[in-house]
Amino acid sequence: MTIRFPDSFVFGASTAAYQIEGAAQTDGRGEGIWDSYSHTPGKIHNGDTGDIACDHYHRFEEDLDLAQAGAMSAYRFSINWARVLPDGVGRVNEAGLAFYDRLVDACLARGLEPWVCFYHWDYSQTLQDQGGWANRASVDWYLELVRLVTDRLKDRVTHWCMFNEPTIFASLGYLLGQHAPGLNDPAAYGAAVHHVSLASADGARLVRSLAPNAKVGTVLAINGVLPASESTEDMAASALADAVMNRAFLDPIFKGTYPTEIAAMVTPFVRVGDMDRLKTDLDFLGINHYTRSKIAAKPANMSADGATAGGGMGFVPPPDGTPVTLMGWEIRPEGIYEAIARVYEHYAVLPIYITENGGAFPDEVTANGEILDQDRISLLTGYLSQIARAIESGYDVRGYLVWSLLDNFEWGHGYSKRFGLVHVDYASQKRTPKASYHWYSQLAKTRTI
Repeated sequence: MTIRFPDSFVFGASTAAYQIEGAAQTDGRGEGIWDSYSHTPGKIHNGDTGDIACDHYHRFEEDLDLAQAGAMSAYRFSINWARVLPDGVGRVNEAGLAFYDRLVDACLARGLEPWVCFYHWDYSQTLQDQGGWANRASVDWYLELVRLVTDRLKDRVTHWCMFNEPTIFASLGYLLGQHAPGLNDPAAYGAAVHHVSLASADGARLVRSLAPNAKVGTVLAINGVLPASESTEDMAASALADAVMNRAFLDPIFKGTYPTEIAAMVTPFVRVGDMDRLKTDLDFLGINHYTRSKIAAKPANMSADGATAGGGMGFVPPPDGTPVTLMGWEIRPEGIYEAIARVYEHYAVLPIYITENGGAFPDEVTANGEILDQDRISLLTGYLSQIARAIESGYDVRGYLVWSLLDNFEWGHGYSKRFGLVHVDYASQKRTPKASYHWYSQLAKTRTI
């Protein structure tokens, strides 16, 4: 069967600042929460840090050359908060802003539309020391970042993403203690959910006021959640997991409410007038989708990633024989169709871009230096086929930004998991396009699977 995407369909790639930039102490950059977290013994696999990562700060032209040669037309990147505001607020680091100037100009020179994400889990450690997202002042701190970056780049950037996967950094960072800043605090989690929701809504309105022609959106992780059984306990645990993993930000953005399952944690931080600010009129929604999770109240064999899950929800590993990535994530392409349909059927009709999708695989280098990652090509083929199905069904899906252009620092997994279309030898910083890169390039050129 041949699948063809519309001529206007965008093929690109996504990246994130801390995962690729490196240059952690270069040109006046301040300290971020992932700097301090990754330097805490025992937090990151193998003691890895993002100090150097892919050295994209110095090698971005080479990396964008690869995106251009791969026939991509969009490049999504994020802003490292501490690079432009070393103290979190106040003092501006001109060298940091100048880097993003150069990056945007280099994108445009190569026919790549720059997509800017204000916040992809980078946070000022100075502000975290004052409570981070649990502090209501964080809304104003974030708006200062948004104003600074928008004013600087609005003449060249049209697509703006307010946040990347707030459900993930809020739950893993504040509730489950698995990501920076590493908190296990339901109250801090509830405060963070509300303050991020306010920041996202107010930030979107601020960008529109500063750049009236801008396309303003945000990026949400929408992954499948199902109960391990039909027992009352497992059903309740699954509903809680879905609230934490999906609805915690879908509901306030599109309905102006919070899920009932987490309301007790969130509502203590709601002030008069807050709820009227939450609902946001977006120009587009970015969806990141990777897998689905089976949830049990008391699973017989809880996965390591879910071992510290709170609130009665536990993650049950897929059954033996289930196709999975190196992350242990179930490969189930129809899930991306379901995520798109869920937005349309339960939340809003608006343009959708898939802003992250991909998989980690062993990516062995052959004797002649090739990386024949057929498993990644098979995964991408399956998920893109379901995106084509969504378009055929009438859903307005306008683009696909693969995760990721480069192998990179994969948060708690350090450098042990590779998602990139381009292999990075972290010792030499040599870039080697994988078989999936050439496959994706051909797809972008022909728009055909």
